Amino acid sequence: MKKWKIGSPDKKVISRIMTGCAVSSLTAAALAAKGYTSPESVAESMNVSELSDPFLIRDMETAADILNEAVDSGEKICIYGDYDCDGIMATAILYSYLLEAGAEVMYYIPERSEGYGLNNNAIDYIHEQGAGLIVTVDNGISAISEAEHIYELGMRLLVTDHHQQGEKLPRAEAVVDPHRHDCPSPFKYACGAVIALKLVAAMDGGDYTMALEQFGDLAAIATVADIVSLTGENRFIVSYGLELINNTDRPALIALKEVCGLTDKKVDSYSIGFGLGPRINASGGFGSPRTALELFLTEDEDEAMRIARELDSLNLKRKEAEQIIFDEINEMIKNDLSLIRGRIIFICGKGWHHGVIGIVASRIMEKYGKPCFIASEENGEVRGSARSFGGLSAFSALSSAEDLLERFGGHPGAGGFTIKPGMTEAFHKRLEEYALKEHKTMPVMELCADSVLSSMELTTENIEGLELLEPFGHENEKPKFYIDNAEVMYITALSGGIHSKIGIRFGSAGADVLMFRTPPEELICNKGSFCDMIVTLGINKYKGIKSCSMIAEDIRIHGTEQNKYFAAMDSFEAFMRGEPLPEKYYPAMLPVRDDAVMIYKIIPEEGMTGENIYEKIKTPALNYCKFLIAAEALRQLGLISFDPSDSKFRRNKVSRKADLDSAPVLTELRRIIESSRS
Repeated sequence: MKKWKIGSPDKKVISRIMTGCAVSSLTAAALAAKGYTSPESVAESMNVSELSDPFLIRDMETAADILNEAVDSGEKICIYGDYDCDGIMATAILYSYLLEAGAEVMYYIPERSEGYGLNNNAIDYIHEQGAGLIVTVDNGISAISEAEHIYELGMRLLVTDHHQQGEKLPRAEAVVDPHRHDCPSPFKYACGAVIALKLVAAMDGGDYTMALEQFGDLAAIATVADIVSLTGENRFIVSYGLELINNTDRPALIALKEVCGLTDKKVDSYSIGFGLGPRINASGGFGSPRTALELFLTEDEDEAMRIARELDSLNLKRKEAEQIIFDEINEMIKNDLSLIRGRIIFICGKGWHHGVIGIVASRIMEKYGKPCFIASEENGEVRGSARSFGGLSAFSALSSAEDLLERFGGHPGAGGFTIKPGMTEAFHKRLEEYALKEHKTMPVMELCADSVLSSMELTTENIEGLELLEPFGHENEKPKFYIDNAEVMYITALSGGIHSKIGIRFGSAGADVLMFRTPPEELICNKGSFCDMIVTLGINKYKGIKSCSMIAEDIRIHGTEQNKYFAAMDSFEAFMRGEPLPEKYYPAMLPVRDDAVMIYKIIPEEGMTGENIYEKIKTPALNYCKFLIAAEALRQLGLISFDPSDSKFRRNKVSRKADLDSAPVLTELRRIIESSRS
């Protein structure tokens, strides 16, 4: 379960934005929920119509001058990129421009096996090819020793990057990065490809016209795929780029759109994030990043289609590998529930593909609602990826275990790490110690609704007004709305039972709500029940007729007390970890035999989620923590089982009687209670 946060934006602010910006009430509420307080603040952030002067970025003018001189003198230039979508797009932008400008230019993108950024073997190879100037894109800000190696070989370095600066800058002719401590650039959140585009504009005297026309589409793809903030200048880049993509004559995009099934559809930020971007990224993870780069360099339509199909095939391999690891982890958890009862989740496997471990970590975090560190051992080396949320910083957690790691890096939301030989168990223990010390109460994943949706607001005109907020993405998410106390009129299975359609009535309105990837039997609600929902809104168009569309992000039984749920879950898991609790908690957690019998009887063989079971038998005497203890006792005795893949308890077929009092969880709980009395 996620913690719901329901926005309640100031009605005066909503009215002011509605009037000043001429937008619908839903749009005004969404803007107010994002923190905008006036029409002027909305215009300043949302209506960005141009990019800031590229020369405002420190060292940009120097970098442009050096590159122009290198073109004129015929010095061989090497563009050094990265194997992800942003790095590939950045390389394509700068390489294509320099090639058209008549430069002697080559490119180098390291394979994933080489690791991120500059490495000395690659530098030696570039030197052997006769290059005198290396220009990094989407990397280089932390390449301190590698930069020295470049100069030892008699070459020069230009760095263009968008990552955070460390304690010192690398040796270079110029370091172009808005995150430099001394950079006055007003917009800090550009991806590597946008920095490359700005460098192209700087080489053209600072005019963006040519750079945007030629490369605005590639910069937009990189911006969405790299999950940078879709605010400020990035909104302009993505909006401009989407226009180009939807009217493209670039062979690479025509081919990619076809393999993604987007030929006759409007491409939006979602299409990039879940269609184009993953296929480009798949080349770096499951093939060679050169493949994707070659796609964006070719002018031959047949060649573009061949490469696009290859990327599509690599993406299928990525999905398969990701699902295999995800399923293996869920099976490990099913066999050892302690893996998800810690403060953080740490799981180490063998031979898992490093190209998808980060994606799997995100999925496990989303599923179980805890910071997640996933690692894989291969040839004696243990490498992994971390994902986190809320106040627990993945980077800080890794820093707390610095002495156990060969190397690590990242930021609050994500990180990468390599564990020293023989230190895997110690690393796991250190993560738990860090979480306990820094977060007595662990952060909970949240689902936020911008405002409460009234039935009167559910009109096609109101919903269409939300399109003004596009493009949606990181830090400009699609608005979500809260529906309170809706009556379930009917539930219908869709797509052979994979999805559900829920007919609801709230206020004076009736509507259909879609719940994806949840069959009817897994819904917490039934016909006739009353529930609360958080939904996104859209428009359906069929034979020229428009209708309102609602997609449920989450559903709950009306009146669910989430604070009590999370407090109970915290207490249960703390007890299972052996952490001390206040003495008065223990007697309140102890179930009686009738509690366990009642739970056992209601669980069907086909299974039911804990939330559903509890709602069916909920009584004042049975708090949720007591319910969890009773269910754990039944599980320990083999009377029921729990499958984390679908979060269901199932009644097992047993032919023997079981002594409930012998369950280890109850034995330990009684021991603590008795010892506290003596």
